[in-house]
Amino acid sequence: MERPLFPVTKSLASIASLLGVQTKSGDLLISGMTHNSTEIQEGDLFLAFAGEKFHGARFAKDAKKLGAKAVLTDAEGSMLCEGMPVVVVENPRSAAGDLSAWFYGEPTRDIFSVGITGTNGKTTTSTLLHQIWTHAGHESGLIGTVETRIGRDVVASKRTTPESADLQALVATMRERHVRNLAMEVSSHAMSLSRIKGSHFNIAAFTNLTQDHLDFHHTMEEYFQAKASFFTFEYADLAIINGDTEFGIRLLGQTQLPTVRISRYDAKADWSYVNAVATSAGFDVAIRGVGGILIEGSIPFHGNFNLDNVLLAVAIAFESGVDSLDIAGALAVLTGAQGRLEPINIGQNFRAFVDYAHSPDAVSRVLSACREMTDGKVIAVLGCGGDRDSSKRPLMGEALVAGSDIAIFTSDNPRSEDPEKILRQMVDSVELSTTRRVVLDRKTAIEQAVKVANDGDVVIILGKGHELGQEILGIIHPFDDRLLLAQAIEGRS
Repeated sequence: MERPLFPVTKSLASIASLLGVQTKSGDLLISGMTHNSTEIQEGDLFLAFAGEKFHGARFAKDAKKLGAKAVLTDAEGSMLCEGMPVVVVENPRSAAGDLSAWFYGEPTRDIFSVGITGTNGKTTTSTLLHQIWTHAGHESGLIGTVETRIGRDVVASKRTTPESADLQALVATMRERHVRNLAMEVSSHAMSLSRIKGSHFNIAAFTNLTQDHLDFHHTMEEYFQAKASFFTFEYADLAIINGDTEFGIRLLGQTQLPTVRISRYDAKADWSYVNAVATSAGFDVAIRGVGGILIEGSIPFHGNFNLDNVLLAVAIAFESGVDSLDIAGALAVLTGAQGRLEPINIGQNFRAFVDYAHSPDAVSRVLSACREMTDGKVIAVLGCGGDRDSSKRPLMGEALVAGSDIAIFTSDNPRSEDPEKILRQMVDSVELSTTRRVVLDRKTAIEQAVKVANDGDVVIILGKGHELGQEILGIIHPFDDRLLLAQAIEGRS
């Protein structure tokens, strides 16, 4: 992860004092910190958290060899750190959030920072916002699922929201490079695991909430409350919320933050559409905003759900100080995020897309968008990832069948699970036929989808989007839906 070129240095004693504990070797100087033992730099504090399978403190010796000077951990972890100075706290994850923010000088407060959360739309909305800022000449940063951007520089993303120390170091790097604005995806896992503790945002934004991640949150209510905990004065100054859904309405009533409401349908909302007319290229739109402001233009995106993403990005951009004329000028040149209804076109006589949809609602939305594009068939390929929420698998299967004319069930990152078991759960309530088939090998499934496509049809490969690998039994094999789809089209006889 990126770090500032000019690091700060703090004594171990001052770190312990901030956390309200005592430590030996207090005169040691700490110049950075990370939870990843393989990314330790000389002078680091190693953050050792308890994990699902084992304790991070098991890697303290490895961290020491790379230059770690001390360890922050809990009582259990301290027993695994023989020969190293240890700062012991009850909850290292929570402590690391506040500590990292303090260590790097609370960088999110020095940049106009926007955190975007919700089940679907985080990546697209944050990407669109970043593009509007860039078009308006604002040096901007982006932290999200697909990529991380520091101005013009692109850094690979390892997870939607980085761990706290990595996050604060990254934003401090942006500040050092004179970044003015930051658009960042905030996952429910990040909230529950204290990754953004110590951060503060000018705006907290909410897209929607539908079933996902119940392997982690267990219930939709627990999932919602994890999201809702972001909309407090601890984390933000202003909330911009999509009020078109049940959970959006609940959040508007629950948060104590000042709110701005967006709505695709309700003209009484702070931001809404005067009109949105579908075209062959996307939509011609007129957006009414606060104070009666009107923003008109064309957006090169299909799918009604993208109207929500654009509206939220426009509202945030305006609240961040971008002139309405600059926003209007940016609309036509927006490109969206990689792997989100991303077209694959090599001259074929049908339309082809890949999309990251991996929840029942997302699958339904994307297939609905595909239906709007054609009078022909919608041919869709979908799998479900292993070691994740299994309760959504039959729902995703039902969404696939309901939204497509030809539904092909296949494998998608089975991880440690049996892919055939996952597929049985997906087709649990589906009657298989020639138009509803199971093809275990994903490459073959993509080839079959392309083979049956005729003039004007739409082929959509769902679930992986921008991903470049297929994870099977701990090994990530190279696999890019976009490349495989293009090759299948090219090789079609």
